[in-house]
Amino acid sequence: MGPAELGERIAAVHRRIANACQRRGRNSSTVTVVAVTKGVGAVGIQEAVACGLTHLGENRVQEAREKQRVLGSGVKWHLIGHLQRNKAKEAVELFETIHSLDSSALAETLERHAAAADREVEVFIQVNVSGEATKFGCRPDDAPALGARVTQLPHLRLRGLMTIAPFADDPETVRPIFYQLRGLRDEVTSSLRLPPATFCLSMGMSQDFEVAIEEGADVVRIGTAIFGTSS
Repeated sequence: MGPAELGERIAAVHRRIANACQRRGRNSSTVTVVAVTKGVGAVGIQEAVACGLTHLGENRVQEAREKQRVLGSGVKWHLIGHLQRNKAKEAVELFETIHSLDSSALAETLERHAAAADREVEVFIQVNVSGEATKFGCRPDDAPALGARVTQLPHLRLRGLMTIAPFADDPETVRPIFYQLRGLRDEVTSSLRLPPATFCLSMGMSQDFEVAIEEGADVVRIGTAIFGTSS
């Protein structure tokens, strides 16, 4: 894919975001696009950054390290894949934001490494709203307590909640997943006495991001719609 086609695909994503926001009376500037670079080479990522994308998402710690060596600074890296505790130290070194915090044990491991590195890491609590056995994430009922624990850890900054909806040909079928996460956000912010406006929802991917935005997504994680099927 050449730079011109990539630019057109990015522009098309932004138009779709703007239209989804308009349907809900939202400003599209409130939605952050995390470009998922899984399987995308350094040249393709550099071209995407040149088109204005500044948030990049990786599923695996080791892939991010290799790409960061080539790309250097100037972008914000998000870990969007499952994180094992034995990779927490590397994750703290490489990522500004981790979307896949799903247990107190992982939170405490991240805190220990972040404290040692003297840095703050933003985290989203991953919630398995659908209850699928194949998906990671805490149970919805456990999210408030996990959120309370994270707020006690000085080197972790709780940004919000994240979920991954089941894949569906018709995105309308997963709308209830996003609606439920929004409701859980309200429950968590109430229990922690946090302003909902500062507590973000990371939800929606290439196949369903418009529905996610209509249900309140602040961060969408988009790969295929930008880079094609290689992502």
